[in-house]
Amino acid sequence: MANERLRDALATAGLTTTDAAEVVGVDAKTVERWMTQDRTPYARHRGKLAALVELSESYLWPAAVPPARQAKIAESEIVAAYPHRRTIPGDLWDELLDRTTDRIDVLVHAGQFLAEQHDVVTLLGEKARAGVTVRINFGRPGSDSVELRSEEEGLGPDVLAARIRYGLTAYRPLRKIPGIEFRFHETTLYNSIFRFDEQMIVNMHVYGVAGAHAPALHLRKLGPGDLFETYARSFVDVWNKSQPAEW
Repeated sequence: MANERLRDALATAGLTTTDAAEVVGVDAKTVERWMTQDRTPYARHRGKLAALVELSESYLWPAAVPPARQAKIAESEIVAAYPHRRTIPGDLWDELLDRTTDRIDVLVHAGQFLAEQHDVVTLLGEKARAGVTVRINFGRPGSDSVELRSEEEGLGPDVLAARIRYGLTAYRPLRKIPGIEFRFHETTLYNSIFRFDEQMIVNMHVYGVAGAHAPALHLRKLGPGDLFETYARSFVDVWNKSQPAEW
């Protein structure tokens, strides 16, 4: 059976079997067999290949990582759990932003609190100018999913949409900065996601509970782990379904 996950990961990353072989330190035919014959690489090769395509070992080779170890790794990926997002220390957001050198991904409905957090908008601009890729995905004002969430939180018709429109004003200075892209999504948002390179804040959405009062996890990516990667893939899936934001 072919390993379609590995094949797709290499294709998505724009890599050939020769490219992968050079990084991993094997022959290109060996990489080809890993794909076409579903052979499982040695652990040292799995780690290099997973890092190359930025996916977890347990995703690329589910049978290679025993369930007990997967559970242990997932537990280790959780840096901290907070009963409410508002209890996350303000200096943690600053630290995560300051340390980011590659990418920042944000998936929210309004994310108004983030713009109000310690001059985050200015910092996002500075990061983009330094070469960091910034992708921010807001709920589309007036969409069915936004209106449903507004009702579920007890806010009333168009209130969440109004918050999104108001919150967008803070981000206007960033719209023309290269490296920053804004999109609107219309998906059911089960979690808000804030990724800073290999660390992430995941804010759960709970029926009838505002995001500030819902639980949040601080995650750090581990090579063989799948917890961080699950949310990272979720962000990409929503991003690919979203449209450029115009406001």
